[in-house]
Amino acid sequence: QMRKILAFSSISHLGWMTIIIIYNPNLTLLNFLIYSIMTSTVFLTLNTTKTLKLSTMMISWTKTPILYSTLTLTLLSLAGLPPLTGFLPKWLIIFDLTKQDLTPAATLMAILSLLGLFFYLRLAFYSTITLPPNSTNYMKQWHTNKAPNISIAIMTSLSILLLPISPMILTTT
Repeated sequence: QMRKILAFSSISHLGWMTIIIIYNPNLTLLNFLIYSIMTSTVFLTLNTTKTLKLSTMMISWTKTPILYSTLTLTLLSLAGLPPLTGFLPKWLIIFDLTKQDLTPAATLMAILSLLGLFFYLRLAFYSTITLPPNSTNYMKQWHTNKAPNISIAIMTSLSILLLPISPMILTTT
């Protein structure tokens, strides 16, 4: 169930926000805004393709490959991998925790984020790399005639490409 995995994601990101809210409330707000953008992107993509389960996700890739490729990048951004936007709040929180002499807490948060990385990589793997056993039937459904959704394009761009403008974001926090 996709809802369970995304609920775990929300709890995990809430933990990142909870640990830093005492020391830097602006960073908590930044983390919440970035997480909201990335989560909205995932939900819009899954809603567009009517995906509720992982098995449906495997079939949907053949219908809309570009949409699921951007979904993969958004999931990796949620995991906090360095070249993507989701890395920014995690890096800033770890930096701020170590500045507050809370290195053990920062280390624990970094180690626990590896658990979330496992789930996001699993979703990314299911969304793009795997195909159902009878893939020849599904390959004929390549490219459905759906109108492009501009909100998904904007949210995906924001959830993937905000890291290069992070110096500007840092000056506002």
